[in-house]
Amino acid sequence: MVNNSNSTCLVYIATSVDGFIARPDGDVQWLERPEYSVEAMKGLSYEQFITDIDAVVMGRNTFEKVLSFGEWAYDIPVVVLTTRDMEIPDRLKGLVSVDAGKPEAIIKRLTQKKLNRIYIDGGLTIQAFLLADCIDELIITRIPVLLGSGLPLFSITGAERTLKLLNAVSSKNGFVQERYIVT
Repeated sequence: MVNNSNSTCLVYIATSVDGFIARPDGDVQWLERPEYSVEAMKGLSYEQFITDIDAVVMGRNTFEKVLSFGEWAYDIPVVVLTTRDMEIPDRLKGLVSVDAGKPEAIIKRLTQKKLNRIYIDGGLTIQAFLLADCIDELIITRIPVLLGSGLPLFSITGAERTLKLLNAVSSKNGFVQERYIVT
């Protein structure tokens, strides 16, 4: 475990083969091509992953993208990272909170509430938590497409991290899921 609390911070995310999590404008429709759903994905499904999560920490852009999908996807606490004022929709008050703190402080506040398995989502949020040595595990599903440009999963200014591969599986639809522990 990298961070020094009783928590485990996990990333579960899809990227293009060239490392982008979204197009430059934030669009993620490329993830939903019909040919991708022909075969069941091997590895850890999102549905399996989320059942073992106590809380989600995501950036404001990711929060706004998730809101645009219509139905709210989480029935667990969600912390949205932003330094700007933000209005939480009435239907999500009590479930979604806003924070501008450092990763370590956010983790501490969550673990004090017995929320120990924390899903970290969104490119900039993942990068900030990696930089603070607060990510324990990365589950990355590579989608068989080259976007050419977009929002990268990893920052080009981040620090070097050693990873230990736990598992790698490929699916007939071309997905490759890699599961790493950050050492």
